Amino acid sequence: MSDLKDRIDELAALMAEFGLVEAKLSGDDWAVEFSRRRPQMTAAPGEAAVEGDDVSFPLMMAPPLVAPPAGTPVASPMMGIFYMASSPGAQPFVREGDAVIAGQVVGLIEAMKVFNEITATASGTVEKIVATNGQLVQPGDVLMYIG
Repeated sequence: MSDLKDRIDELAALMAEFGLVEAKLSGDDWAVEFSRRRPQMTAAPGEAAVEGDDVSFPLMMAPPLVAPPAGTPVASPMMGIFYMASSPGAQPFVREGDAVIAGQVVGLIEAMKVFNEITATASGTVEKIVATNGQLVQPGDVLMYIG
């Protein structure tokens, strides 16, 4: 049982370290899933709250819709750590506003101790860099937009 507790503690630490919202740990005949909720808003004095049996819940407003940046997304092809430069202290491959050509290296993803080059999928200007240096990214996560 303490082995399972150690694994769960390790998974919780990894979730915190990499800012993960969900994680799953499984064995031969068991599985544990974790899901971290966003902080809940509480009703301030004078705000409307929905009343429950002995519990008061704040009335949650939907966040305003924000249009994604225009341009072609450059998405992560794999899970790994995204890096904007070839080494610590080096200049980033690209910055917002830089002109790029299709096939130009715009970042690196480290996966299993291997650094994989991420290239621009289109020619244009780097409109918005979404991912941050050192961020854990998943397949399909948008790293940047090229317009």
